[in-house]
Amino acid sequence: MFQHQPATMRIAVNTRFLLKNQLEGMGWFTFEILKIMVKQHPEDQFFFLFDRLYAAEFVFAPNITPIVIPPPARHPILFYFWYEWAIPHALKQYKIDVFLSPDNFCSIRTKVPTLLVVHDLAYVHFPQFLRLRELLYYRYFMPKFVKRANRIVTVSNFTKQDIVQQFGVSPEKIEVAYNGIRAMFQPIKEEEKIAFQEKYTEGCDYFFYVGAIHPRKNIHRLIEAFNKFKTNTNSTTKLVLAGRFRWQTNEVTLAFEKATHKEDILFLGYIEEEILPKLMAAALGLVYVSHFEGFGVPLLEAMYCEIPIIAANTSSLPEVAGNAALLVNPDDSIAIGEAMERIDKASPLRLALINEGKKQREKFSWQASATTVYKALQAIAK
Repeated sequence: MFQHQPATMRIAVNTRFLLKNQLEGMGWFTFEILKIMVKQHPEDQFFFLFDRLYAAEFVFAPNITPIVIPPPARHPILFYFWYEWAIPHALKQYKIDVFLSPDNFCSIRTKVPTLLVVHDLAYVHFPQFLRLRELLYYRYFMPKFVKRANRIVTVSNFTKQDIVQQFGVSPEKIEVAYNGIRAMFQPIKEEEKIAFQEKYTEGCDYFFYVGAIHPRKNIHRLIEAFNKFKTNTNSTTKLVLAGRFRWQTNEVTLAFEKATHKEDILFLGYIEEEILPKLMAAALGLVYVSHFEGFGVPLLEAMYCEIPIIAANTSSLPEVAGNAALLVNPDDSIAIGEAMERIDKASPLRLALINEGKKQREKFSWQASATTVYKALQAIAK
């Protein structure tokens, strides 16, 4: 299919989300895909376009040329200058064959063939959770980005269908490249599990949530559900939440203050990368009842840590979870609490969900996704 493509390509990549000690969703996707692709294709030249000084650890192969292009793109006005002026200039200057932009945005003004990665369309479904300036940027530019891109990669079939429905894009223009998993997510030995529980929860079992503390993640409902679960069962199990507080967290604070079992709810803030997988693996189960996700990486992490999952029955989460989770209505705190009760009481159920997770996780790999992305780059390169 690709026999007419050049043997080597000059590939520019938007790497503005490769930030030392700050890799999150789009940053991890960028990092993992590039790490594989760059090493598997030493014949190609990769130009990493940063919007600020970069960490040397992101230049992980000799065929990478790192380039810093101002201005730092962290505000809609600066987005415009970076994507529509700085990027086209750099692509022309370095004689780029194809441009990969893995962060939902691309450049309308460049003529260089462009592969755009769209992770989700949360702004369409939950506009109230964005700052007005960002919402206006998305509403104006996203239809243009999707139309401009020669091909689109997205991280779930759910998001692929969403793009087709929202923008009238042909499904043939869109490839699905699932998120994968980092090797650090794996089960831990019983003695290590006990040590983590003693350190964080006074030796008690705990339900775990990881991600931003943000309205779309539905944390206030999770707290309400946990409170109901505690009241109904008198269980000693606690709730541990790992992640940075973002804006609009009043509902979360209010739910916490109203909770009669607030002493059993722990907010740990951002957790170091080497600690997070063990904290996950020591948990009784993951509870992830977010209203909307383009993929839902913590579900996959839980499968590899071999713990059961409670997940929302919305957006991409059922697609990722398969049979490895109890699926619940994220707006029903009683249903979430009852799912917690089932996990807390029934070890056969926990074991069954863990075994389903071992099967389900085989569907996702960074290697397969990197191959999908590279083939899409080949297909559009001149």
